[in-house]
Amino acid sequence: MSNAIGIIYANSATDNLQGLALKRPIAAVPFGGRYRILDFALSSMVNSGIRTIGVVTPHHYRPLLDHLGAGKAWFLDRKNGGLFILPGAIHGFSENSHAFCVKDLQNNIEYLQKDYAENVIISSGDQIYNMNFKNALEFHNDNHADVTLIYKETPNSSDYTNEILLEMGEGQKVLNILNNKGLESGMHLQPHFVNMFIIRRELLLDIVEKYSSIGCIDLLDIFRSNLRFLKIYGSSTCSSIGTIRTLKDYFNRSMELLDLEVRGRLWLGGDRIHTKLKDYPPTQYTSQAMVSNSLIASGCSIAGEVINSIIFRGVIVEQGCKIENSIILPKCYIHANAQTGYAILDKSVNVNGENIFRGSLNTPLVVLKRTAI
Repeated sequence: MSNAIGIIYANSATDNLQGLALKRPIAAVPFGGRYRILDFALSSMVNSGIRTIGVVTPHHYRPLLDHLGAGKAWFLDRKNGGLFILPGAIHGFSENSHAFCVKDLQNNIEYLQKDYAENVIISSGDQIYNMNFKNALEFHNDNHADVTLIYKETPNSSDYTNEILLEMGEGQKVLNILNNKGLESGMHLQPHFVNMFIIRRELLLDIVEKYSSIGCIDLLDIFRSNLRFLKIYGSSTCSSIGTIRTLKDYFNRSMELLDLEVRGRLWLGGDRIHTKLKDYPPTQYTSQAMVSNSLIASGCSIAGEVINSIIFRGVIVEQGCKIENSIILPKCYIHANAQTGYAILDKSVNVNGENIFRGSLNTPLVVLKRTAI
């Protein structure tokens, strides 16, 4: 896919993850035992043949840089193209309200000027998905589109109450871009935009030049106000896409991984999700260990009971522990006879023996990073 470059907006922040995104952007939050949320967008672009990808970072970018390095794990440590770190603008109070802020691009305009690719594929970095962009790019080129918004036909779920809906006409031309919030129930059956689109690079440069002086304005708002002048189309995807905006989103999307069918769609196809490699030994299970319906990464030591849970790398679970319906992030140490239920333990949490942590399905309990309890 030499006629396209990629941009991932990895600078979205939220107060709705109860501390999991306190000192890291959503894109850097660990997910699925060994990944970061950003890995899914980044791997999807790489698997689609994109070899030049820019990652828009927030001001607290250290966790992202530590994870990405030079991009070797995604085959982006290249002489031509490769991985580019694009420091985002400081948006102040508007930081959380714009998915694709023009000012972030204006601050990194050279990334767009120095490449001669015809198109730019742009995605948010707070979603879990595995998709190939080739079909959407072919559709974009065949229709000589200015912008192609990628959408999904699913409907009627509470997961999409704040999504953008598309009203489309003949030939999948976009007639209107609607905000789902507050619309009548019948309108929820409209195709919903999944925070990914393709745009002509020269058009994007023109937009940045024209609108950057306004302040923080979202690219979608610009598309909405120029529907009469731009050729904007919609391209459908069948890929499963889960956005992470709240703690419940994070917990539900994580627990869905315990379903073999979901894991198959995300991980076991021809297009794999890549992540930073770490040389941990295989996990050790003692004779007292009891594990059922769980994902356990490498480098762990399991001597207790683990049920319906996700255990990241380097976790120690001592004898007598019961870990149930929980997510345990890397390097946590859970001492003998401790229990967790519907809990999320951030990195390097030390749980002393006999302690019990319990949340609920709708409100999981979060223990912050490096806490000793």
